Amino acid sequence: MSDKKSSYQQIFKATSIFGGVQVFNILITIIRSKLVAVLLGPAGMGIAGLFTTTLGLMGSLTNLGLGRSAVRDVSAANATNDEDKISETVSVFRKLVWITGGIGLIATLVLSPLLSFLTFGNYDYTFAFILLSSTLLLGQLTVGQSVLLQGLRKITWLAKAQIYSAVIGLITSIPLYYLYGIKGIVPAILVSSVSVFFIQHYFAKRINIRAQTLTFKQAFQKGNEMIKLGFVLGVNGLITVGTSYVIRIFISHSGSLEDVGLYTAGFAIINTYVGMVFSAMITDYFPRLAAVHQDQPKYNKLINQQIEVAMYIVAPLICVFLIFVNWIIIIIYSNKFLPIVEMIQWGILAIFFKTLGWAMGVLLAAKGHSKHLFWNELIANIYLLAFNIIGYQYYGLKGLGISFLIGYLLHFLQIYFFTKIKYGFNLEKGVAKQFVLFLSVGIVCFSIVQNIQELPAYLLGGTMVIMVSAFSFYQLDKKTDMIKALKNKIRK
Repeated sequence: MSDKKSSYQQIFKATSIFGGVQVFNILITIIRSKLVAVLLGPAGMGIAGLFTTTLGLMGSLTNLGLGRSAVRDVSAANATNDEDKISETVSVFRKLVWITGGIGLIATLVLSPLLSFLTFGNYDYTFAFILLSSTLLLGQLTVGQSVLLQGLRKITWLAKAQIYSAVIGLITSIPLYYLYGIKGIVPAILVSSVSVFFIQHYFAKRINIRAQTLTFKQAFQKGNEMIKLGFVLGVNGLITVGTSYVIRIFISHSGSLEDVGLYTAGFAIINTYVGMVFSAMITDYFPRLAAVHQDQPKYNKLINQQIEVAMYIVAPLICVFLIFVNWIIIIIYSNKFLPIVEMIQWGILAIFFKTLGWAMGVLLAAKGHSKHLFWNELIANIYLLAFNIIGYQYYGLKGLGISFLIGYLLHFLQIYFFTKIKYGFNLEKGVAKQFVLFLSVGIVCFSIVQNIQELPAYLLGGTMVIMVSAFSFYQLDKKTDMIKALKNKIRK
């Protein structure tokens, strides 16, 4: 078997595994939300949401983004096959996890009266935040286990851990909601946090790595690059959240709260149901890229392969959403959300450009160039926000979809020329041709739904969906032998 085919198989295998995990997690989330809504009612859901949001914010402010940056260091150390290097990197990371988790716990504990007042407008929930402060430490320790599995590329164990965590989190919390109602919210969060930690720990402890004794000072010195990159990644996350917050405020003031809800629902479809492909891929892609980030031919090859596989998976999904978006909206939400149809149709075309920009942009994080990563993300968020404001001002919800498309086209060009000039990245001609082909099919599907009546559009568009799906399936099988692998698995 050629190295090239083996690489494609690894990409597709990881995507298949974590794509399945993402779908499973979405189903668990839907079940959980439905049960919580029935058992707690709107008020209880509001309280639970405020607790989790506040704890999430405290975590973001204190965890130094280690959950993302450490994957690079662990995977790079693993690529050296140097046991001492791997041991040192993992020991540094584990020490930093305890430190940052402890900071989160202490900060939440000390600020619990203030958090109660800011979150709920009174001090009635101070003791609840005192109890929940422990989840900041548990959460960071859990991240430490999953990063170890991801960085050392134990993808099967990581997938199992994520599935078991989702299931256990559901079955431990729902009985408490059923028995105690709103009073069960805090115990449910605590029990779920403890359960998930032990599940991740169970899989992580199966990895036998010699521990090194380090002082706090040594951990910070040796983990300096890890901390710097993590801090930038954390800040970038806050910038993205802040941008999303500002556009929602603008829509609520210039339009209505109903439009805010429609905007949120529309981009939830784009980012959750299509975006899950990126979530599935990043788990394996980031550590693989980090392992070869100093070898230009290797990372050029890997990025092009990742783009190729991503396009084969994303293109059929985009076409399905373009043609059948009305029915998808009705199934997921209701008829009341049909005003977002055009917004989604314009916005989902942006996923073509987002796929390329995402695959190339990961290189900045893999190389650990925090300044380059920060400025690229900041600039992109500034013009995305500007386009969103202009788009909504002149074209309403549809304008938000158009602005999303323009924004990600520019983002792709920005990242492409930056990585080409700075790192010598080249988009292979074959991959570029595939991209143009899929983009053309997407534009044809878009034109069908914009210019042809409903029934003929479904028939013609459905034919296009079948054709692009068949082509993608053929190409994936050609590069990965997935049918052969599936047959062998069935025989076994």
